[in-house]
Amino acid sequence: MLFNRRSMFRAGAVTALALSMPQIMTRAAFAAAPPKSEITNTGFYRFMLGEFEITVILDGMRTFDGPHPTFGADRDAGEVQSLMEANFLPSDRMIGQFNPVLVNTSTDLILFDTGNGPEGREFGTGQLASRIAASGYAPSDVTIVAISHLHADHINGLMEGDRPTFGQARYVVGQAEWDFWTSADVSGTPAAMHATAVQRKVLPLREKMTFIGADASIAPGVTSVMAAGHTPGHMAFLLESTGRNLLLTGDTANHFVASLQKPDWEVSFDMDKGAAASSRKRIFGMLASEKIPFIGYHMPHPSVGYVEPFGAGFRFVPVSYQFLI
Repeated sequence: MLFNRRSMFRAGAVTALALSMPQIMTRAAFAAAPPKSEITNTGFYRFMLGEFEITVILDGMRTFDGPHPTFGADRDAGEVQSLMEANFLPSDRMIGQFNPVLVNTSTDLILFDTGNGPEGREFGTGQLASRIAASGYAPSDVTIVAISHLHADHINGLMEGDRPTFGQARYVVGQAEWDFWTSADVSGTPAAMHATAVQRKVLPLREKMTFIGADASIAPGVTSVMAAGHTPGHMAFLLESTGRNLLLTGDTANHFVASLQKPDWEVSFDMDKGAAASSRKRIFGMLASEKIPFIGYHMPHPSVGYVEPFGAGFRFVPVSYQFLI
């Protein structure tokens, strides 16, 4: 039997006429109800990697102008616009997402990065502590906090006012990262805003910190991987459990289209743009060739996926049910 648009509309009209008056009134009331935009979901995604329990927590989202010139500053704006449109994205606005990761190894509860903290709440971020609680843990359960780098959106959640948010934890920070951000050389530079956050959020925790370099084991099955460029000591972290691997890439890539499909494009957040591009190509080249999944701090929540070769770069392939069966 063939249907055309007119017959479908006629069928819909008959159905509407068949409704009782109370049903019509109920539908009208529902249609008039305001959107429930103030009601949010739990804001976390959980799966198993071998014997490790992984919980990706959405600290929040913010809308920004862009992607150009934040992404592709060395390119014509039209080129960036075309890339966005080819990937079904707006060309003049973008959403930034912030995704700390909680890993239960059965011996430690490790938090990787801490979100925007109280400073972000007026913008809709800074939800990490409440969403850790929603996920079934408490901030006091965290035994290790590992920081990929010392930008404010990764460290502001370390302190709640003048109190440590994760009062029972020890902290792991890259030595090169610490040396740079605590240096007097940062004063008066565009990096000063982050240095101020370091002074307020990180220095009070100095006595509980361990400073590491590349290939350091911070817990059984958790190893640091150098991925400098975004910042001088930026690090990724490799998780390994019962033969399964996953890489926490931090800010190696900041946009799931621009940074991956065009890894050579300059990113305004990258302090050493050439080194950052090299790290992107090296890290994501390895992930693509070895088919290793990753979690990117700014990837679309739940921010877990794979990359496949795509021209001179890579294409993000979001996770579906790979970890659920």
